[in-house]
Amino acid sequence: MSARANFDNNLKELKEMLLEMAHKSELAIKEAMIALLNQDMDKAKKVIDGDNEIDDLDYEINNKALLLIARESPVATDLRKISVALKVSSEVERLADIAVNIAKSAVHIGNEDHFKEIIDIPKMMEKALEMVSESITAYYSEDIELAKKCAEKDDEVDKMFGDLVHELLSYIPHNPNATNQIIQLAFVCRYIERIADHSTNIAENVIYLATGKRMNLNA
Repeated sequence: MSARANFDNNLKELKEMLLEMAHKSELAIKEAMIALLNQDMDKAKKVIDGDNEIDDLDYEINNKALLLIARESPVATDLRKISVALKVSSEVERLADIAVNIAKSAVHIGNEDHFKEIIDIPKMMEKALEMVSESITAYYSEDIELAKKCAEKDDEVDKMFGDLVHELLSYIPHNPNATNQIIQLAFVCRYIERIADHSTNIAENVIYLATGKRMNLNA
């Protein structure tokens, strides 16, 4: 195998590792939300305990990327691919951290009866998870249009976040005994909003990867 073919193969392996890490992070987010809605403490704790596995993948990706730089002396275009891989890995690791935070909110609420049916938060999460999926697919295929499509949804998630938090806090005066639960649900809304932000960051890195130009898709 030529040096170039070997390098391309290593880059492909790096992308595959990132895809696996993103899949695990996305699954952790979904499981954390299920734990919250169903008040499933075992599932919440499983999400929290499973974070180490994703951290290990992040560590492996960073090591592989740095070894590629040290051993292969990549040219500018290749260096950009490695640099973007490192940045996307960091964003994905933060998505996994958010899954843990949502699971911890589920634990904080515990088995306390929900003061009202939780309907809109899962809708907000569904939109944010669409962004996760689109941003990762855009990265893997270097699809600029899909990256832009993903980022366009960020404003929608931001609006849902503002509306939901305003609504939740308005319930506190009439439901003082549910204050802890309401605050935790507001935190969850914030975490979901951050999922959308990290997805947008990944989308911006896709643009940079494909064009070499920095673009703020969250303006």
